[in-house]
Amino acid sequence: MTEDEIRKNAFAMPIDNPAYPPGPYLFVDREYLIITYRTDADALAEIIPAPLEMTDPVVKYEFIRMPDSTGFGDYTESGQVIPVKYKGEAGGYVRMMFLDDHPPTAGGREIWGFPKKIGEPTLKVHRDTLVGELRYSDMPVARGTMGYKYAPMDRNKAIASLEAPAFLLKIVPHVDGTPRICELVRYSMQCKEFKGAWSGPGALDLFAHALAPVADLPVREVLSAVHLKADLLLPYGEVVHDYLVKG
Repeated sequence: MTEDEIRKNAFAMPIDNPAYPPGPYLFVDREYLIITYRTDADALAEIIPAPLEMTDPVVKYEFIRMPDSTGFGDYTESGQVIPVKYKGEAGGYVRMMFLDDHPPTAGGREIWGFPKKIGEPTLKVHRDTLVGELRYSDMPVARGTMGYKYAPMDRNKAIASLEAPAFLLKIVPHVDGTPRICELVRYSMQCKEFKGAWSGPGALDLFAHALAPVADLPVREVLSAVHLKADLLLPYGEVVHDYLVKG
């Protein structure tokens, strides 16, 4: 393999058998259970990276079911997104995500900087209840419940929430262990086909775990629970801040 061939073919590792194909990535019938809750302001302030700014001491805990995803297959995801502002623009800071499939874990981390780890999340309907659960190392980490399709949600509000910008702290180490890339990345999902949105009563329990510390942002009050379903496109992102360039 020549150097020119390496430059031409380099996309992801391994170079001759990448862990995932090039994007963008389409998610058909992507389904969310999102429980928004109030947490401790001091705990939240320690987690949000500058130059992002906290709006309110609020966290969105998400369970996401993705049965048909380009190049990634069939998998489930769970984690926390924190409402923030960046230079006046409202969005969400993706703090921690857990998946049960390797290609989207590797691709999400390497391309955008999604903070992904392998875990055991599920999202399913049990009789009249939408149930999301996350286990890590076979221990319970999070459990969310919501009344199934309890009340319809405004279509435009739901689509706006799906397409809202989100921010990621992308870190790639150098071979000596120092950061080679340390960037704030912005991305936005694109809603290709809206398939429904509902609100209803919700509950959320978080459990302490050394390697899945979602409970570091404790639940003080559940504010809302929503159930969303749509076909969504994940395009590539953009770097909005480089921490290695001193201003």
